[in-house]
Amino acid sequence: MTSANTLTSKPRILTGDTPTGTLHLGHWVGSVKRRVELQSSHECYFLIANMHAFTTRAEQAADIRRDSIEIVRDYLAMGIDPTLSAIFLQSEVPAIAELTFLFAMLLPFNRVMRNPTLKDEIKIKGLGETYSFGFPLYAVGQTADILAFRPVGVPVGEDQIPHLEMTREVARRFNQIFCGVSEHTEDADHVRLGGTFPVPRADVGAVGRLMGIDGINKMSKSLGNAIFIADTPKDVQKKVGKIFTGRQSPTDPGDVNNALFQFVDAFITDSARVAELKDRYARGDNIGDGHVKVEVAEALNALLEPMRERRRQYEGNDDVVIDILRDGCRRANLVAEETLALAKDAAKLGYFARRLTIG
Repeated sequence: MTSANTLTSKPRILTGDTPTGTLHLGHWVGSVKRRVELQSSHECYFLIANMHAFTTRAEQAADIRRDSIEIVRDYLAMGIDPTLSAIFLQSEVPAIAELTFLFAMLLPFNRVMRNPTLKDEIKIKGLGETYSFGFPLYAVGQTADILAFRPVGVPVGEDQIPHLEMTREVARRFNQIFCGVSEHTEDADHVRLGGTFPVPRADVGAVGRLMGIDGINKMSKSLGNAIFIADTPKDVQKKVGKIFTGRQSPTDPGDVNNALFQFVDAFITDSARVAELKDRYARGDNIGDGHVKVEVAEALNALLEPMRERRRQYEGNDDVVIDILRDGCRRANLVAEETLALAKDAAKLGYFARRLTIG
């Protein structure tokens, strides 16, 4: 399947992150690793969702700006190449806001509020009934983040699939209402049959949901259970040592489906060694959690050291990061403005041509 784009012949992907701090291993295995793999073969757009951060942190504007810069450093550290991929700021692509308003007309309010990821965030963040109107609106905004680039795929973690499903619904509904595409049309055929938007698929990483070191919840900065890309070797060793399994003795048969062995599967690259560890652990063959944790920490530090080295190249130099974002925003606006023009024409809103430039 190819994308409906005019800039290259490569299939297009779009994904991104809300700037809530530096990235962690859950981001790497859930999405960023996949982005790095795809950037040579795909036309890639990676969004910093800085406006979405305002839904719960509007009084922390300076922190959001800082976190937006830090995420770019993490992207570069993990291997995102700005010459291959456009890294850009949501706030600098005005077509996204216009499409958000239009797409909000296509979604019933109760459908937005049924989004399980949205409900989970309200619970986890303890928002109760105090969240801003913009908080549920950001779920609609995510559909615009994605569809503004008419991608064929979206690399996401497992928890973001509900957001993507709503995006798929919006694409289908827009194509049906404004482009005359039949509701019975297969997703892969929407653009071929006249739809403005492809119906994008989820591209979930090898580990869709990495457990945190608490052994209970998904890895998350807000829950204090994360191992960050920028953590020092000692930090990594200390945090791995806290991974909770509940096992009491090295002679107790262990559960190889616990959080510790998710780390073994995800980060120890020697498959024969992984099989041996699982076999001995499951049988209680005198192998303690501490021994396994030492090997996990070694594997993690082997993965992270090249990332730390790349990140150090960009420390203390915001101007280089801003230049990367400026170029990414310029490239992103070329696509998003084209998409907006197509959408407005389809919805009979296209009265005048317009041109947008990034200084």
